[in-house]
Amino acid sequence: MATKPYLSIIIPCYNEEKNLKRGVLEAVAKYLAKQEYASEVIVSDDGSTDNSKRLVKRLLKSCPNFKLLENPHAGKAHALKAGVKKARGKIILLTDMDQSTPINQIERLLPFFRKGFDVAIGSRGQKRTGFSWLRQLGSSVFRLIRQFLLLSNIIDTQCGFKAFKNKPAQDLFGSLLIFKKGRKVKGWRVGAWDVELLFIAQKRGYKIAEVPIEWRDLDVAEGKERKFFNESKEMLKEIIRVKWNDLRGAYGQR
Repeated sequence: MATKPYLSIIIPCYNEEKNLKRGVLEAVAKYLAKQEYASEVIVSDDGSTDNSKRLVKRLLKSCPNFKLLENPHAGKAHALKAGVKKARGKIILLTDMDQSTPINQIERLLPFFRKGFDVAIGSRGQKRTGFSWLRQLGSSVFRLIRQFLLLSNIIDTQCGFKAFKNKPAQDLFGSLLIFKKGRKVKGWRVGAWDVELLFIAQKRGYKIAEVPIEWRDLDVAEGKERKFFNESKEMLKEIIRVKWNDLRGAYGQR
């Protein structure tokens, strides 16, 4: 009988061929092989149209603790939710394929679970290495508006490096309203699902730690072209939607 993992790592995948060719998953496997705890890695594919799945399947032959979960294209949040449902670990880590936050940064998050926290999120702070001045400005404006409306005590809600105890993760992903069934998705849609997730966590009394981590934009994947202003506008709409959901009692009482 296989050992139950302590750590489950969920990596969403959508047209990540170029990142995969950089050896990002091999780096994750090499790091985990040195750890004392058992682990599993679930690559949750979001209907990739390039060679991503073929490259992941090739790696599976030499990494038995890696799994590929093939999903229909529905967006990042759905890919993560599908992975979380399959996760068996006591702790679940969400991390991006590009490894802009290197996997060793999990060492900064794990101690907080021993201190009684339910959620530990990586934080890039207010300055983002590798961002253009326009993206820096946009991120600052987004953060100020978001903090005025929701989660005033959290600086960085959008970092892709987040860890949860298993039960809270299942609860929170099962409670997301921002990505409704039947909503059409084109390309790599990220959105502000992180805000809703953390808002529900805070509302339900889960203890959240925001932890400074290393981050540098290393993403070279194709098919993630983003129209900055359109994406920002859409994310702000979603934040307002979360605020409205809360005002009408959609998330229940504290």
